Amino acid sequence: MSKTKNCETVKVVVRCRPLNQKEEAAAYENVVDMDVKLGQLALRNPRAAPAELLKSFTFDAVYDARSKQSDLYDETVRPLIDSVLEGFNGTIFAYGQTGTGKTYTMQGQWQDPEKRGIIPNSFEHIFTHISRSQNQQYLVRASYLEIYQEEIRDLLVKDHSRKLELKENPDSGIYIRDLSSLVTKNVKEIEHVMNVGNQTRSIGFTNMNEHSSRSHAIFLITVECSQMGPDGQNHIRVGRLNLVDLAGSERQAKTGVRGERLKEATKINLSLSALGNVISALVDGRSSHVPYRDSKLTRLLQDSLGGNAKTLMVATLGPAAYNYEESLSTLRYANRAKNIRNKPRVNEDPKDALLREFQEEIARLKAQLDKRGVLTKEKKERRMRGITEDGESDGELKDEEEDEVEEVEDDEARVVKEAKAYVQQQQERLEQEKADIMDDRSLVAEEKHRLLEEKERMMGVLQKEQEAAEQLTTKVKALESKLLVGGKNIIDHTNEQQKMLELKRQEITEQTRTEREMQQQMLAQDEETLELRETFSSLQQEVELKTKKLKKLYAKLQAVKAEIQDVNDEHVSTRQELEQTQNELTRDLKFKYLIIENFIPPEEKNKIMNRLVFDTEEDQWKFQPLVPSENKYTQMKRRPASAVGYKRPISQYARVAIAMGAHSRYRAENIMILELDMTPPTMFQLEFPKAGTEAETSRVFHLDNAIYRERSTAPRVRKSRSWCQTPQAMSSSGSNLSLASSGSHSLPHPHSSTATKVHQ
Repeated sequence: MSKTKNCETVKVVVRCRPLNQKEEAAAYENVVDMDVKLGQLALRNPRAAPAELLKSFTFDAVYDARSKQSDLYDETVRPLIDSVLEGFNGTIFAYGQTGTGKTYTMQGQWQDPEKRGIIPNSFEHIFTHISRSQNQQYLVRASYLEIYQEEIRDLLVKDHSRKLELKENPDSGIYIRDLSSLVTKNVKEIEHVMNVGNQTRSIGFTNMNEHSSRSHAIFLITVECSQMGPDGQNHIRVGRLNLVDLAGSERQAKTGVRGERLKEATKINLSLSALGNVISALVDGRSSHVPYRDSKLTRLLQDSLGGNAKTLMVATLGPAAYNYEESLSTLRYANRAKNIRNKPRVNEDPKDALLREFQEEIARLKAQLDKRGVLTKEKKERRMRGITEDGESDGELKDEEEDEVEEVEDDEARVVKEAKAYVQQQQERLEQEKADIMDDRSLVAEEKHRLLEEKERMMGVLQKEQEAAEQLTTKVKALESKLLVGGKNIIDHTNEQQKMLELKRQEITEQTRTEREMQQQMLAQDEETLELRETFSSLQQEVELKTKKLKKLYAKLQAVKAEIQDVNDEHVSTRQELEQTQNELTRDLKFKYLIIENFIPPEEKNKIMNRLVFDTEEDQWKFQPLVPSENKYTQMKRRPASAVGYKRPISQYARVAIAMGAHSRYRAENIMILELDMTPPTMFQLEFPKAGTEAETSRVFHLDNAIYRERSTAPRVRKSRSWCQTPQAMSSSGSNLSLASSGSHSLPHPHSSTATKVHQ
């Protein structure tokens, strides 16, 4: 239990990819130097003077371009996955510039076993551990989501564009409502879940990466373990693993994105900036507020940053000289994250936690008993060897050995006495709690009975643990006899061999990590030791040593000044980027305001504004439901009731008029119940006289000539006329049309020979 009470810092490792083909073709310089054994990294400014000092950083581990996927997993990731299987929360996330290998580190190439990333290797690790475990039952569930432009989407459903809500539970913490969770039984099933999600994830093309991730992806694995305890009951512990593949930070000048890709890059940079602000606030002891709510990403990683989780951060770098500023910014964020302190604990029932505390206390006492027993055995063997070699021993030597044996026996008796006293103390405490429950009259009978049963059960557990401590030697001998007698199943033997290999591998990894930490401490102590050497044999030696110390301090001063200048430059560039983003958002906001003010009526705008309410949990505005409210400002007015079958509200008088009369004023606008008013057009037939005077013939000629001139000067486009016209209009228009028609067919053309004759 002591482990869970102690805080631990976030583990930070750095990985640098090799130069790609474009960078090699452009002959870019490699500005990253790594010391894998010491876990140190040096970054060289390509535009600085040759005498300028390199910027050095120290991390838990560094991996250069020659490192393998298996090296990173075995040395860094495997211990965290083992902690998840024990019931802890774990988070692994890759952070860095776009195109530096974050997705390759997290996923890799699934077909090639040597290039498989952290996620597929963790799948294999989890299910291999489950297959080799005994007397334990496991349930593994998987979920896959992405954060695209500050919208949470489920990648395992058909409609992955549907937005999901982020909620918070006081008991379980942050969770996502309606997020799908699939039960997986083997590696193939969980890999299928991963592949389905990858097919719907948002990716795009940029100048720096052909397959750039346009969203933050999080793969969630929940491992539940049920194990039989000493009390004969099942105890459940739950471990949660968050595998986070972050989108990379981008600069529009380098990526060359436009339109929708630019909006995606803006949202990505804002969320990563919020993540950096959270890291800075956690590291800064003076900050009392941590801005987790500034982004959906930081809300989901709230437990992983300063909460109940073991966290591993993999910072990825690009070695090319033109990425110097981005690499330096990534290293600074990673260096800050080293100082974040988490408080991981096993996710189990509080009653099980108390039982675990008792078991660990008894195990500690057993270890002391075993240690004292070994010491007693060694003393007895030493005494027997002395008697055998010398034949007889001095009385003083015998007295010393007897005193040592008596001292060891006294210590053993004291340890046993302490163990019994501890058990007795716990029993007395439980008895006192039982008495308090009996005396408490405010409790109902059922509650009191339940509490008494709980205390009885805990006393039984203590009694069983005490008996187990007394029978320790017998059990060890029985186990040894089982190991020596009888054969073994080949499968069990193979599993045991695999476990031993894993233990040896873990020991080697732990030894390597310890050596690296010791070397880092030795380097730090050497610098302190040089300052303590103040004794000099001559003045010349004193001058040389102080000159050397002065040069070292001057170099440190220059490095600090350069660091301050770099921080100021980075602050200025970051501020300019934020101002540019702010200007773009302000322009979009003004455009939307312009649309609202010119195209939405004020009364409709007021209705919408009255319905708006701010949700503090999700940190966004929402609409109130359309239900009656006591507040007259937020209450929605009901729509006026209309008559059945009518399109507009009508009065009672109008309803009566419709029922009693047939006036068109009170008729509904339904053309299906209206009768068609088919008024036939009035046409006039022009009859010419068979024989007439010369005056009549001349009048007809002039009329025909006038109609011809009118038709020749009329526009070619005919205007449509309504078929429903008044009789007067129809008679006038019909007369003209019929006259024109008759004239055009029966009268001769003015320029024809017949017309000439008539005119004459």
